[in-house]
Amino acid sequence: MSAFSEFTTILSEIHSPADVKQLDKKQLPVLAQEIRKKIIEVVGKNGGHLASNLGVVELTIALHRVFDSPEDAFVWDVSHQCYTHKLLTGRYDSFDTLRKKNGLSGFTKRQESPHDFFDAGHSSTSVSSALGLLTGRMLRHQKGKVIAVIGDGALTGGMAMEALSHAGQISKDLIVVLNDNQMSISKNTGSLSRYLSRMTMTSSYQTFRFNIDRFVDRLPLINKFFTKFIFRFKRAIKALLYSNNFFVDLGFEYVGPLNGHNFDELEQVFTRVKKLNRPVVVHVVTRKGRGYSPAENDPARFHGIGPFCISDGTVEKFDTLSFTEAFSNALLDAAERDSRIAAVTAAMAKGTGLAAFAHRFPDRFFDVGIAEQHAVTFAGGLSVAGMIPVVAIYSTFMQRALDQLIHDVALPAVPVVFVLDRAGAVPDDGETHQGAFDIALIRPVPNVIMLAPASAVELSICLHWALKRNAPVIIRYPKASCPSEQDVFALPLEEGRGVLLPYSDFAAAESYGLQNIPASVLLVCTGGIFPETLAAARALVLQNVPVDIYNIRFIKPIDESYLIKVVEPYAAVLFVEDGVESGGISRCLERIVTGAYPAKKTAVKTLPDAFMPQGKRNEIFEDAGLSPDHIVSAVRGLL
Repeated sequence: MSAFSEFTTILSEIHSPADVKQLDKKQLPVLAQEIRKKIIEVVGKNGGHLASNLGVVELTIALHRVFDSPEDAFVWDVSHQCYTHKLLTGRYDSFDTLRKKNGLSGFTKRQESPHDFFDAGHSSTSVSSALGLLTGRMLRHQKGKVIAVIGDGALTGGMAMEALSHAGQISKDLIVVLNDNQMSISKNTGSLSRYLSRMTMTSSYQTFRFNIDRFVDRLPLINKFFTKFIFRFKRAIKALLYSNNFFVDLGFEYVGPLNGHNFDELEQVFTRVKKLNRPVVVHVVTRKGRGYSPAENDPARFHGIGPFCISDGTVEKFDTLSFTEAFSNALLDAAERDSRIAAVTAAMAKGTGLAAFAHRFPDRFFDVGIAEQHAVTFAGGLSVAGMIPVVAIYSTFMQRALDQLIHDVALPAVPVVFVLDRAGAVPDDGETHQGAFDIALIRPVPNVIMLAPASAVELSICLHWALKRNAPVIIRYPKASCPSEQDVFALPLEEGRGVLLPYSDFAAAESYGLQNIPASVLLVCTGGIFPETLAAARALVLQNVPVDIYNIRFIKPIDESYLIKVVEPYAAVLFVEDGVESGGISRCLERIVTGAYPAKKTAVKTLPDAFMPQGKRNEIFEDAGLSPDHIVSAVRGLL
């Protein structure tokens, strides 16, 4: 039995925030301990966001004790830190299903609970959403406070700054809780992080805040008006003794920094803030991973983590190489040979495989914070200066920088290499993180080349080829282990052309008697779904249906005459793609083939034009109709 699995005496009795309000203050530390144990136990089995959730336990409890959810709305930025919120809002009994198929989401989800107001998953959106919600409520004369909880890392996103500016301008009584832990995913970088650190670490400011708060606490009968006066008085005194801070200049009241693990301090301040009728920022300092030493010591590794051993925090190592690791190795090899190569990421150095590059070439590594738009345009500037920038971003986050890709890279046709990790089906994280749309969104953009390698060797070949191209190049690959290598994957790239894998190269020994029979069906696939395509092909061969595989390599451009030549011998062609159908490459290829051969049987299997729910990779493909069995059925339907 796990050391963290003993019966809980308080948490199991919490069915709503009303139950949290009834607790005696002496019970709160026990509740916090039980919550941490539950989170560690479940994330240890299911994987998930650990360090960020352990850091906001006391903060979340205090919020639910002071405010009245769902009349008062909590808007969690990214919402990956909402596990305590879920446990306090009636989801304790189902918490073991976290991130499982048909289970609780690892993020806030409107259909799960009236306490969740947005389906979130991307950074820097909370202040905009909260301000819109608050303004809409006011226009409809609805009651309730709106509280946006945003990490200091998310403030590096330009959208958060735009929203703060607007909130200060229209002066609604929005409450912004700034959770300051000096971390986004990796350690925060940039001037804003240093600015918040100066605010937090200034001893004179801390002494001033303590003395003013002690003075206020001694005043009797503090009503709503006097509470507002005290906050303004504190701001005026700070303006005289210290330079005004950024938030005050935007039009916010400012409170803090507070100890984010001190119940008394948090509840006291939130109670006062609740009475204000102006926008206010409450600056709370927390420690990511608090209460679990492996996560405290390495919060970046425990930001988003797979199942791990609770006793020591170790994660099982696998012998197979992931696409992310293959990219990391290939980029290091290239950068050793060419000093012009630089790497850019948006707060995802470890997740994208750039941590090794950052260690080896710190002067050529740039983590711009959670600012994908800036990352893309910044890379365009590096390119104009003669560098060869490689921008590594998750497919789902690249959606946020399409204008910059079009306007600042593709239009001037400056050579930048974009590496889209987590393309296609993304396990566990759900709708917000599926990499299903990159092909459809980027393929129409002029001047852009797009590649989809199927293996580690092919990824290395694609990267080295892209670094020498005088054009923008996209390389997309899944969050998955690299499949076993095929000889054709080592062939050099020919622009617009893929590689043909005859069934005789992968068929099982039982099918050797077939190998003089020409294949009647061709499976044409993108690299990210090659393993499923190969599994289907092997199953078909064992059923005496010989099929060959054509891995297209290039999503854009396509050598149409070469494709027509490749498909000519086959009676039927099935196109398989790990992207949505609308705007995808499969329908385009099908049109080329049927235009040349109207009588040829063709079909397309893609991800549906829908938001795919959470699950393991095989579960996502099963639900999407893209499993090996579905591919086999599609081939039999063609025949």
